[in-house]
Amino acid sequence: MEENKKFKLVSSKKTRYLLPNILTLGGVCLGISSIKFSIDGNYSLAVIFILLAAILDALDGRIARLIKGTSEFGKELDSLTDFVSFGIAPVFILYFWELNNYGKLGWAITLIYSVCCVLRLARFNLTKIDDQQLWKSNYFEGVPSPAGGILILMPLIFELADLNLNFNIKNLTPYFTILIAILMVSKFPTLSLKKISISPKATAFILLGIGIIFISLLDYTFETLLVFGLVYLISIPISFFMYKNRNKKETLETSEDEHEDVL
Repeated sequence: MEENKKFKLVSSKKTRYLLPNILTLGGVCLGISSIKFSIDGNYSLAVIFILLAAILDALDGRIARLIKGTSEFGKELDSLTDFVSFGIAPVFILYFWELNNYGKLGWAITLIYSVCCVLRLARFNLTKIDDQQLWKSNYFEGVPSPAGGILILMPLIFELADLNLNFNIKNLTPYFTILIAILMVSKFPTLSLKKISISPKATAFILLGIGIIFISLLDYTFETLLVFGLVYLISIPISFFMYKNRNKKETLETSEDEHEDVL
């Protein structure tokens, strides 16, 4: 007599692949929903949804590596989600908020940003790091798409923060969007912090910092996002010089080793 076979969505051995992909799909739902809220004129919620999508994007890959649930399917799904959540949704929010006032030029800027984002994601998928230069895994080539998606919203975030600085930031929106689009496809090294090591002694301070950030986001959401955006922009030239110095040091050490081998 044949045994009854239970219906299974996936093999029990592959259930660990589900959680990262569920988080990824949650991110794309948040990104699409943010467009809906921007159409309704609810820009505060639209920005918050993009922030939540960025948080999920930061978590899904790390969780996948932690539970050994990485897969080629998850990698491709993550790239498609990034394009929707950070290549389309943020710039559409800007379009409905301000860029539509520029007519065809505003729509052209919207398309330029989206194209730059998809090019950046395609390049990222093809990037391979030499085993002899693993330190480069601490750097991205150009601004990553989640960071770019939040950065282009900085003018809107500035207005939502209502700082009363008597400065019309809307006029900078087209130029700032183009700048971020160029940074995304540029070769500028930016910090990824993937291989950062934390001392066990510093764990308590890290948790305290995370708690402070969480409270700040709850009580002063847009002000905190504005500060983070400014800090990230300042970190770009800093990471550039750090990368160049490290690369120069590695080149000198390699040339010295080759010289010793010859002798």
